[in-house]
Amino acid sequence: MRWRTRDSRSTKYGAIKTTVDGITFDSIKEANRWQALRLLERAGKITALNRQLRIEIVPKTKLHKPRYYVCDFVYFDKEKNKTIYEDVKGYKKGLAYQMFTLKRDILYWRHQIEIIET
Repeated sequence: MRWRTRDSRSTKYGAIKTTVDGITFDSIKEANRWQALRLLERAGKITALNRQLRIEIVPKTKLHKPRYYVCDFVYFDKEKNKTIYEDVKGYKKGLAYQMFTLKRDILYWRHQIEIIET
């Protein structure tokens, strides 16, 4: 059986960390999406572009620490007249994706926030 070797820039799922505009992204796909969103921001189609926004999904209790969801990108879409929460996904299977869908559903239930997958 052959084992795939990874360099120091790749992640557990094979994504390669990439730096754009002095920011390190978890994958090339996420870095490309950042560049596309920056172009939309410069064109005036979106505003208030942020990345890695942390949103509480489960509050702190005496027995448990708080749990958060970290959204890849958040911005205001002028055409749709609403705030967009976006997560870049390179896969749609496995335990990590199941955890994402659970967090996504809790976010919608608790805060009425819809996460768009790109």
